[in-house]
Amino acid sequence: MKCHLCGAELQAHKTDLPFKVSDHSIVIIKALPVLQCGNCHEYLIEDSAMQKVDCILEKAGSEAELEVVNFAA
Repeated sequence: MKCHLCGAELQAHKTDLPFKVSDHSIVIIKALPVLQCGNCHEYLIEDSAMQKVDCILEKAGSEAELEVVNFAA
């Protein structure tokens, strides 16, 4: 698959990404599989991974300021 910004090839990669779930709460998902551009570092989260991210974020505790979750867990 090609990068929509620069046209270079996207490569499978695992990264840690933060998601803001409320005004006072952030969830960091570790080892999230993405497709990342080696040229401009733009990334794409595939639909199947995003569905799991949505489930993880739904379960996140809203009272915690910061929560760190492993994607594979």
